[in-house]
Amino acid sequence: MRYRLYYWPGIQGRGEFVRLALEDAGADYVDVARGKGGMAAMQKFIDGKRVAHPPFAPPFLKAGKLIVAQTANILFYLGPRLKLAPRDEAGRMWAHQLQLTISDFVLEIHDTHHPIGGRLYFEDQRAAARRRSQEFLRYRLPKFLGYFERVLKANGGNTCVGRRPSYVDLSLFQVVEGMRYAFPKHMKRFEKKIPGLIALHDRVAKRSRVKAYLNSRRRLPFNEWGIFRYYKELDG
Repeated sequence: MRYRLYYWPGIQGRGEFVRLALEDAGADYVDVARGKGGMAAMQKFIDGKRVAHPPFAPPFLKAGKLIVAQTANILFYLGPRLKLAPRDEAGRMWAHQLQLTISDFVLEIHDTHHPIGGRLYFEDQRAAARRRSQEFLRYRLPKFLGYFERVLKANGGNTCVGRRPSYVDLSLFQVVEGMRYAFPKHMKRFEKKIPGLIALHDRVAKRSRVKAYLNSRRRLPFNEWGIFRYYKELDG
């Protein structure tokens, strides 16, 4: 099956968690909005002109006639099909639970630079962003990444779910990459507290298809329009 991924062109964003799974599995997919007429095609789905149950926002995935939206939901669907999730129901639900927790974390990361609202520029909420980032780095970052470090250790240290790499491992790779971009100074100090996650990140980066993807033009660079944004004044 050829999958059709719909997400904003020009940023990694939440769509990148789906891209990593598709790339790691060697799936046949097209990043629709990056092609000619793609934005208009994506908007028709959001406007409800093509489906009875329109997605609220990208990312969403078209698989045959099926439309699946929300990052964690897309990965829950793709996981078994791409062999990136356990076969048993309990394992699949555990992976989904972890991915939903990653989604919670990603929202908090986004809110470090946009604590008041997404419609305002960073410059319009700079003071609030500094305060939010200080709170995030001191309390929320250790809470989330410390949790995933424990989950990884409890599962043997190589993968978070089961004995084979899953989409959860790929997503945690992206989280570490993003945090290194957004908060390089802080992460350099903090990484010694999460050696398991850093080792996991390094293993994922060496996976043949992931490595090829990271070195390709398909991998968009981080920038100050996505979830992970670097502002020197926030990197305490």
